[in-house]
Amino acid sequence: MIYLFLANGFEEIEALCPLDLLRRAGHKVTTVGIGGDMIVGAHGIAVQADMPDTLYRDSNPEMLILPGGMPGTRHLDEARSVDAALRAAWANGAYLAAICAAPMVLGKRGYLAGKEATCFPGFEEYLQGARLSKARVVTDGRIVTAAGMGVAMEFGLALVALLDGKDSAEALRAAVLAD
Repeated sequence: MIYLFLANGFEEIEALCPLDLLRRAGHKVTTVGIGGDMIVGAHGIAVQADMPDTLYRDSNPEMLILPGGMPGTRHLDEARSVDAALRAAWANGAYLAAICAAPMVLGKRGYLAGKEATCFPGFEEYLQGARLSKARVVTDGRIVTAAGMGVAMEFGLALVALLDGKDSAEALRAAVLAD
């Protein structure tokens, strides 16, 4: 199972674009709302999460995704449920993906140490131990990071490529007219 965590103030496109692409590719993706199941994005778009974080129990997910945005990233960073989910997922070999400011959540916890990573400009100081990249999307082992809202499509397609292979991601890119 893939889980996408949403916190009030998340960047809507960074969450919904990868969610859409992964579901189009046939993946079961569950959205998890921090503090409830109705979450409001940074631009006032309300999203009904599939479950509140209090019901999250999966210790062996395939992937966890953290969208950026402010103050959404700060709320993800402060959530004990996100900490617990990341620890369990990492220990069990899951992929971790974060876009925009959200790579700071991974960096502050040491998941980016020795990894190449990118983020929204100005958040580099939080990518502790990472080899900073200027690339728009970076995949390094089990970690995928992306620079921001403008690369949400590339980020989502990178997640599909990681799970299903490059050919599947390219077929999906063509199907949604992303070229």
